[in-house]
Amino acid sequence: MKFAKHVIIYTGLIVVFGGLIFYLLHAGNSLDPPRVRMPKIAQGESSEEGVFTGLFDANLRQTLPRLLLQIIIIMVSTQLLGSIFKKIGQPAVIGETVAGIILGPSLLGLLFPSAFHFLFPPESLPNLQFLSQIGLILFMFIVGMELDTRLLRKQAFEALIISHASILIPFTLGIGLSMFLYPAYGGAQTPFYAFALFMGIAMSVTAFPVLARIIRDRKLSSTPLGVLAMTCAASDDVTAWCVLALLIAWIRSGSGMNGMLVTGMVLVYAFLMLVPVRVILKKVQSAFEKGKIGYNTLMSVMFTLLLCSSWCTEVIGIHALFGAFLAGIAIPKNEVMQKRIIERISDVSMVMLLPLFFVYTGLRTQAGILNSGLLWISFCLILLCAVAGKFGGSTLVARALGQSWKDSLSIGALMNTRGLMELVVLNIGYDMGILSTEIFSMMVLMALLTTMMTSPALDWIGKRKIKYSSPGPV
Repeated sequence: MKFAKHVIIYTGLIVVFGGLIFYLLHAGNSLDPPRVRMPKIAQGESSEEGVFTGLFDANLRQTLPRLLLQIIIIMVSTQLLGSIFKKIGQPAVIGETVAGIILGPSLLGLLFPSAFHFLFPPESLPNLQFLSQIGLILFMFIVGMELDTRLLRKQAFEALIISHASILIPFTLGIGLSMFLYPAYGGAQTPFYAFALFMGIAMSVTAFPVLARIIRDRKLSSTPLGVLAMTCAASDDVTAWCVLALLIAWIRSGSGMNGMLVTGMVLVYAFLMLVPVRVILKKVQSAFEKGKIGYNTLMSVMFTLLLCSSWCTEVIGIHALFGAFLAGIAIPKNEVMQKRIIERISDVSMVMLLPLFFVYTGLRTQAGILNSGLLWISFCLILLCAVAGKFGGSTLVARALGQSWKDSLSIGALMNTRGLMELVVLNIGYDMGILSTEIFSMMVLMALLTTMMTSPALDWIGKRKIKYSSPGPV
């Protein structure tokens, strides 16, 4: 009985108010002005099918549906290629970058141009670039948090020597190589010093996150070799990013006086982040540990710090990535808190946003550009200088400081790992108009090959009969 009563009430509501809505809409048609008409079906289309296909096509070409489709394809392809390359002993970053090149004009655009232009039309690229920059900012924040600056204070002076040698030698070779490359590939609006200095810094970068993962995967973290390599890479990262920040400041400022002013502002800002801001963060951390503030409040403070720091460095005239990196370094080291923050950020940054950067880089890379003898000669010289400067330079200096040949070669192989950090530097140079499409594409391919060399080189070195150095002070 009760159920029947509910059915009657519900049916009555539908009939009464449904009929009233129909009457009001019908009566309101007379209020339409004469100019309002429903769109007509285009000539040659069948009535219902034409409307359906036209609506479906129009919806697909809207900004949000296209962006969502791009993200889906990018996530699936980068995860698939990343897992495949991990299974063959390569870092996942290689597979993710290769996925970007496959989805770019080098393969998809070459084999299926209509599909490529539908998925990645030029007008959609700014959206990908914007999201990829957000992903990079979050990633650099994580890199700064994972970088243990205590290593730089505790380890021996020889780590600093090896690290700086691995910057100075390839930096010099990069500038020397620019003497050959600049006449052919230098932009009309790019002065030689900007081109040469950027080539030098691009040759000098080591991918600290990739190197750290390789060392952990090979269970070398607690060995003298692993500690020394991690220390060298950490020092290399800090030095290279500082040099790059100053280089960008000088190029963007346009004059020596402005460059000095921006350099001074960068140094002051770094001091503020690493001294007073760190003191404040320690108090926030203590309040969280005592239960005075919740986890959401802590994350709000961290994200505010990250965004403010990125904004400040962008306004100063370097790049938002440096602000994110400094914000990560400024956070006091606390393994529990650090792990929770990194896990929360990594879910979005590493899985969804960062792959957009690899594909965006791939969309700008033209692997088929090596179609002449001069381009092949240029690429081979770039690869030779990169390997000789990083691998060779680090190996010889480590050996001169008393390391065994096996450890020296291992350090050289690890320092030659460029990975994502190199791609970040190259994209900055490309966006600033310093690197041409040809140089950008050749340097991306160089970064891929040098990173792919690391695991095979370590496997080959590991087969040598000389044992790793016995435990002792680094």
